[in-house]
Amino acid sequence: MIIELSDFFNNPSLIEIGWIRIQYYAVTWVLSAIFIFQYLKNHRIIGELQLSTDQVNDVVFLYGLIFGAMLGGRCGYMFFYGFDQLASNPLSLFFIWEGGLSFHGGLMGVIVSLYVYSYQHRISFLRLADAICMAMPIGLGLVRIGNFLNGELYGRPTDGTWGFIFPTDPYGFTRHPSQLYEAMFEGFFLFILLLFIGTKNNKHGVISGSFLLAYGLIRFFIEYFRQPDSHMGFVALQLSMGQLLSIPMVIIGVILLTKSLRRNEAIS
Repeated sequence: MIIELSDFFNNPSLIEIGWIRIQYYAVTWVLSAIFIFQYLKNHRIIGELQLSTDQVNDVVFLYGLIFGAMLGGRCGYMFFYGFDQLASNPLSLFFIWEGGLSFHGGLMGVIVSLYVYSYQHRISFLRLADAICMAMPIGLGLVRIGNFLNGELYGRPTDGTWGFIFPTDPYGFTRHPSQLYEAMFEGFFLFILLLFIGTKNNKHGVISGSFLLAYGLIRFFIEYFRQPDSHMGFVALQLSMGQLLSIPMVIIGVILLTKSLRRNEAIS
């Protein structure tokens, strides 16, 4: 089934009033934070950490969304995907109206922010990370749907019987809807997987390690269906930047998962 998408997918906006434009992509970011907060505020791990609703609010919206995902995501994007522009004009880091957020940069930002928060409030960083990792697929799935609605980050051309034609594609190719693949596997599938692991194993760090390992593998595989960034192409060994950045996630995930299981076995 070949679907030719309408012009709606060419930079769609929920509200346009003069120069003010609120896009569906931005809405999915806000909804992600709201749903993550609602999920976490009564979560058992949050209960173990004895965090109040106000504290969860700070963790999700201030440390997680603003300091972590958005600030880290912007810095990561400019460093990993726009380094030439950043080197020629360091102020371009603040050109947020041009767009550009990196998941891997956002992840590093969230890790740093959570570490600062856990240090300030004298709680287990690893356990707080477990809680956040449990909820992150909610946001990942919604944001990928936002990418689809924005007609961006679409997939590679396909000659199969299944594909989408995006109005934002200057070549008009039939492409894989890789954003929807990511929404399904980085979002729904990963959420169910971590939920299952969390019910079977309550040891500190197991969920965090599982998240890093599973997301890294999922992202690496789906990148074969996603069109590499036009200004970068394949970076090395016919791999995209997204794939190269996912390799350390898999390695760190394996190390963290192994150490967490061994550490908790020694304690028990």
